[in-house]
Amino acid sequence: MSTRTKRPPEYLKDYHCNLNVSNTCSRVKYPSNSVLSYNKLSSDKSFVISISSHVEPNTYSKTVKYDCWRKTIQCEISALESNQTWETILLPKNKTSIGCKWVFKIKYNADVTIERYKTRLVAKGYT
Repeated sequence: MSTRTKRPPEYLKDYHCNLNVSNTCSRVKYPSNSVLSYNKLSSDKSFVISISSHVEPNTYSKTVKYDCWRKTIQCEISALESNQTWETILLPKNKTSIGCKWVFKIKYNADVTIERYKTRLVAKGYT
């Protein structure tokens, strides 16, 4: 058994997730409410809690499960097609195509309500 003092990594000190100020599970090793203080915030903490509760998907397979994201994907594809962003050609021998990735963001109004779901298809320019 190690006698070394265990603590979270120093580079993670500025981050928190799964904000749940009032209810902390005893199995959590480093509960966020033991190191975070919301005393300087206004009495209405809904802004912090609402932004922390919405999760932006990071994969296409997670995203297509939700109708709101499927609509934004279709709008993005329609915009790319109407702007004639690309054309389909045969790839020269010994060449590889450039991949692409979907990027998903939630845009908020000043009152913390969701303004829109934003989707972009970006090329992997490093290839």
